[in-house]
Amino acid sequence: MSGHSKWATTKHKKAVIDAKRGKMFAKLIKNVEVAARTGGGDPAGNPTLYDAIQKAKKSSVPNDNIDRAVKRGSGLEAGGADYQTIMYEGYGPNGVALLIECLTDNRNRAATEVRTALTRNGGSFADAGSVSYMFTRKGVVIVPKAGLSEDDVLLAVLDAGAEEVNDLGEAYEVVSEPTDLVPVRTALQDAGIDYESAESSLVPSVNVPLDEDGARKIFKLIDVLEDCDDVQNVYANFDVSDDVMALIDA
Repeated sequence: MSGHSKWATTKHKKAVIDAKRGKMFAKLIKNVEVAARTGGGDPAGNPTLYDAIQKAKKSSVPNDNIDRAVKRGSGLEAGGADYQTIMYEGYGPNGVALLIECLTDNRNRAATEVRTALTRNGGSFADAGSVSYMFTRKGVVIVPKAGLSEDDVLLAVLDAGAEEVNDLGEAYEVVSEPTDLVPVRTALQDAGIDYESAESSLVPSVNVPLDEDGARKIFKLIDVLEDCDDVQNVYANFDVSDDVMALIDA
C-alpha cells in the first residue's frame, strides 16, 4: 500500500488542530462554491456538491460558511469568484512525479506560487503530458476503522463497483472507477458505515520507493505546495514503507 495515502490521511487529522486550520477551511469552502457553480446548488442532484459539503462538515467548517458558499456558487448571493482549475506537472526530489491541481482566479499568481515552491524545495516544472500519463482518475472513499474489519467494508461495497479496499492504518481506502464513486458511497451509507471523505482523486500507476531522507524531502515539498492559497490538491507517486513512516513519526 502506498505510504502517500497513509501519510495524507494522518496529516489531514493533524491539520484540523494546527495553525493551518483556517487555510484548510478556505480550500474546502472553495470546493463547495465551485461544485455549486458547476452542477447547481441542490446537493441531492449534484453528487460533487454533496461530497464537497460532507468533507467540509467532517473537517468542522461552520454550516453558515458552507451555506454561503453554496449561495455564492449558485448565484443566489453576490461575491463569488471566477475560479478556474489548472493542473501543473512537475518532479520532486528523487524523481517523484507530481500533479498539482490549482483552483484560482489568477493564473499568473498560481503559476508563480507553484514554481517558487518547487524550485526552492528540490523540485521542477515538467512539460505538459510528461507526468499525467502515470496517473489515473479514480473514486476514493476514506473510511475510519472504528472497529470495522476490511471484510466488513469489502462486503458493503463489492456489489457497488469497488475495485479494492486498502488498509491505511487508522482507516480504509476504497478505490473505484470515478463513475462508481456515488454508488460506493451510497452502499456504505446503506450499510450504516461512516466515511470520512468521498472524492475523485488521481492514483499513480507506478510508485517510487523512498528512504527516510527522500520521504522527508518530498513531505516538505508537498507541505509547501499545499500551503499555497491556489493549490487545492497535490498528487504524487511515491511509496513510503511502514518502517520509514515510523522513523518520521518518531
